[in-house]
Amino acid sequence: MSAPESDTRPLPPGSTIGIIGGGQLGRMAALAAGRLGYLVHVFTPEVDSPTAQVSAAATVADYSDQTAIEAFARSVDVVTFEFENIPAESVRRMASLVPVRPCWSVLEVAQDRISEKKFFNSIGIETAPWREVANLEQLEQAIAELGRPSVLKTARLGYDGKGQVKIMPDTDPAQAWAELGTGLGEIGMGVLEGFIDFEGEISVIVARGVDGAWAAFDPVWNVHTNHILDTTTAPAPISREMADQAMDIAHRAAESLGVVGLLAVEMFVTSTGLLANEMAPRPHNSGHWTMDACVTDQFEQFVRAVCGLPLGSPERHSDAVMKNLIGNDVDQWLDILRDPRAKLHLYGKAEARNGRKMGHVNRIGPRSTP
Repeated sequence: MSAPESDTRPLPPGSTIGIIGGGQLGRMAALAAGRLGYLVHVFTPEVDSPTAQVSAAATVADYSDQTAIEAFARSVDVVTFEFENIPAESVRRMASLVPVRPCWSVLEVAQDRISEKKFFNSIGIETAPWREVANLEQLEQAIAELGRPSVLKTARLGYDGKGQVKIMPDTDPAQAWAELGTGLGEIGMGVLEGFIDFEGEISVIVARGVDGAWAAFDPVWNVHTNHILDTTTAPAPISREMADQAMDIAHRAAESLGVVGLLAVEMFVTSTGLLANEMAPRPHNSGHWTMDACVTDQFEQFVRAVCGLPLGSPERHSDAVMKNLIGNDVDQWLDILRDPRAKLHLYGKAEARNGRKMGHVNRIGPRSTP
């Protein structure tokens, strides 16, 4: 049985890591855990999930199944998660039985856009202008204050462009509110974000250990297609000063939240500086390049932090361009393997659907001079 959360001793090899969520991030974390001698037990409602395919055990149950939650928590030595759209209350219940890293309260902030933006602003990190909206009247008022164009988003459960509506000069607010409708969830809250003129998006992934030690990967440049990450370029083509500022923002956020694990922070690059966009307390799509270009990749770093091990070096020994393989892009697998500088990573998903992340490829080159 696991030691109390106050016990920061490293978990020895042979211990079991419980991962909530069965997607590709859990899969790659489980593979990294295996290299360090750990077992993984995944909790997911999905049968034959990517994570379960490479794990020692799997609990297939709904995230609100209290009996399954308690049995799962009692069977592992530490719990973590690979995505945010899970009930914080279920994770809180697990935390009463076994250490959960990051803490369930971190999940609670990160899975709600309103809480997330309030958090950033509370520690002096700038964001795009925003207003919370709970009804059509508040939306109309928010549009009057922030102007058009702007973007209306659900407070929760939005990702890869889902759960958002653009407010253009000719958009009817009532129609936009109705369109968002079913995506608002139980809390019925949305967020209106003002338009900003930005040059691009960067992200930083920072690791923080149980002892407060931290290490950040180099900032990277992200390009999206149809709201889904298409490519990540490492390093980002930004100044050293901006790179240091980006890493400081990520570190301050992780420190203020008390993260034990990873925190990815996405930021907009503007003519006046950086604006925080979103954060995720887990491995992140924009960190996949680290698997082939760093001394310690994001998944091993994640396992190290969660298990109370010393953090590894995030040093970049190569430049890299990561490209997601979305839907039928995965059919290019053989051509990709013919490229000697390409490193292919597939996720074990049987069906290639439109918009579905099937894998990624890292193309590696010599390390550029800072």
